[in-house]
Amino acid sequence: MSSDIDLRVPDLVALEEIELYAEVLSAVAIADRPLTTDELDEVLGLRRRAGADRC
Repeated sequence: MSSDIDLRVPDLVALEEIELYAEVLSAVAIADRPLTTDELDEVLGLRRRAGADRC
């Protein structure tokens, strides 16, 4: 492998997408079944958990 390869990600949008993908992969890795759409949305921060607003 060449030592002059720059592995930094200069594109912030691409970096955020990589981080989201990593979150999904982590959730899938610990699940014992396929995740539902709602569960994927939760992992991605698109939906709050039921009861999250309650104190």
